Amino acid sequence: MPNKNLTLLVVDDDDGHRNTLRTLLGSWGYTILVAADGRSAVEAARAQPFDLILMDLRMPDLNGIEAMQDILSYNPSIPVVIMTAYSDVETAVAALKAGAYDYLTKPLDFDELKLTLDRALDHATLRQENTSLKKTLAGQDSPILGKSEVTRRLLEMVDTIAPSEATVLITGDSGTGKELVARLLHQKSGRAAGPFVTVNCAALSETLLESELFGHEKGAFTGADKVREGRFRAADGGSIFLDEIGEMPLPMQAKLLRAIQEREIQRVGGDRPIKVDVRIIAATNRDLQAEVEEGRFRQDLFYRLNVVSLHLPSLRERSGDVPVLADHFLRLFAEKNGKRVKGFTPGAMDRLLKHTWPGNVRELENTVERAVVLLVGDYVSERELPPALLPPVTNDSHSSRDWGEMTLDEIERAAVREVLQTTGGNKSEAARRLGITRKTLLSKLRQEE
Repeated sequence: MPNKNLTLLVVDDDDGHRNTLRTLLGSWGYTILVAADGRSAVEAARAQPFDLILMDLRMPDLNGIEAMQDILSYNPSIPVVIMTAYSDVETAVAALKAGAYDYLTKPLDFDELKLTLDRALDHATLRQENTSLKKTLAGQDSPILGKSEVTRRLLEMVDTIAPSEATVLITGDSGTGKELVARLLHQKSGRAAGPFVTVNCAALSETLLESELFGHEKGAFTGADKVREGRFRAADGGSIFLDEIGEMPLPMQAKLLRAIQEREIQRVGGDRPIKVDVRIIAATNRDLQAEVEEGRFRQDLFYRLNVVSLHLPSLRERSGDVPVLADHFLRLFAEKNGKRVKGFTPGAMDRLLKHTWPGNVRELENTVERAVVLLVGDYVSERELPPALLPPVTNDSHSSRDWGEMTLDEIERAAVREVLQTTGGNKSEAARRLGITRKTLLSKLRQEE
């Protein structure tokens, strides 16, 4: 039974049809208000919020598409389902392009009506939850965004270990946000007022890495024309983040171990120890225990680094965070590119949720930035997503073409044909798998004829 707190607006200039729908939908548990024309619908939608609008296409003065566009211009979150005569299917397709959630042909199939309303309201509920979540996240001081249980536990762990002086080893796949977590540990520690210094251990050769970490004396090697302090000294009183620690050469590992044990360093070419007060946070995407067993990483250094370990889950393990992260990146890149972007279409968000994200949060960030750059309208759709996120096409007519060369309409038609083929021509099952109504599927097939 639908939630009785949901309020629907039925708009139809046919008194009999309007009253029939009011009675039917009321019996399904919805609260129903009605309007006899498009202008009355616009006024009603401005006067109070609705969870869904069921609107007739053909009405005098202001038709259904015009009324819908007026309503969506100031409240794009309201799902609008258009009702139309069979002869107006082409116009109804235009309504979908203008922002309608779906359309139904008269005389209405009540089972199909119920299914369409359920789906539309599910989308609306998800959007409202995300909006509420955005407001909550807007006030939080954590750069780690998400609402999943995995993320909640991660943030609780950060809060627990941040105030300590313990060395922390952060593990996780590339792109999971290890540096963000390291910065958060620093910000929540007693060293927050001190410097936070980062070093990528994989980016430098052994000689350069030693000089980068510990500094060098003037004349220590060719080109050393002055004393260099090094990153450990720069981090004095704060934290140093050693990223990709698993890439550090073995000889350098021994020198780092001494620095950790003695809390002192020695510049390249120098002969006196220099005391340093730093907290060490290291990160790797490698299995350091396995590296130790293979002889590529010192066991004693591993123990020194692994005082407290923090594993970052991959994005596929926290898929519930995808809408939050995607929305965050959308707003970030919309502002950066000077664009007014309202959000994602349900189809685009569905693709984001179904992707496995081998590149994790970094891949999601790049995907959203690309979409914003390519976007012409108000909502990011499947057209702006990279080919890797779209369903594969096996139809021979497209097998030799690159996804990037195909239009969204071509991709959609190929997907419809593929699903029909896998269902043995069963249109009802194909519509279910595609997440559309059977009549919507039929209209798409008629467009190909």
